[in-house]
Amino acid sequence: MREGVIRSARVAGAAALIAMLAACTTAPTAPSGPRAAASRPAPAPQHDAPGQAVDEVPATVPLTERPRPELLGGEVPREFQRGTASWYGPRFNGRRTASGERFDMREFTAAHRTLPFGTLVRVHSLVNGREVDVRITDRGPYAGNRIIDLSRAAAEELGMLGLGFKEVVLMVPESTPEVAVIPPPARKPVRKPRRASPASRR
Repeated sequence: MREGVIRSARVAGAAALIAMLAACTTAPTAPSGPRAAASRPAPAPQHDAPGQAVDEVPATVPLTERPRPELLGGEVPREFQRGTASWYGPRFNGRRTASGERFDMREFTAAHRTLPFGTLVRVHSLVNGREVDVRITDRGPYAGNRIIDLSRAAAEELGMLGLGFKEVVLMVPESTPEVAVIPPPARKPVRKPRRASPASRR
């Protein structure tokens, strides 16, 4: 009988040891409740789809630190002038410009005092960083410190329809002359005084 008791004790001890080993190898269960939610990593933020690059560079960044623009008319652009830009539209629409072209406020054109007609000019806004390329077709403006008059379409591209005026930088192709080459005025023929005929002298 004593041997039976000892055998039962051995069996019970072996069973307890097996149970302990099983408990150690069991995978821990995931915590539930608020702690489980807090321990989960936050999803990566989703970036918006790329839109129109108008204000990617803050206006406070100096112009020299901004990305250099691409070629203008097939040439590397250079800074030409700084000042105030204005715009003109419906009142002048359809009128003949100084170049002989009809002004169309829906076209990307501009007026400048000295640049040759047909010159491509990149207008860079110092307020919001927008840019627009225009073609010089007219003369002006002749008021204050304004350096260029833009068509309505160009002004809308720069976001200045509501403001009316905006501080800008003008950039032109490297080979553009500073002043338009104006041909000298044609000389008027000098009229010689008519000689009196012999009959009129009598």
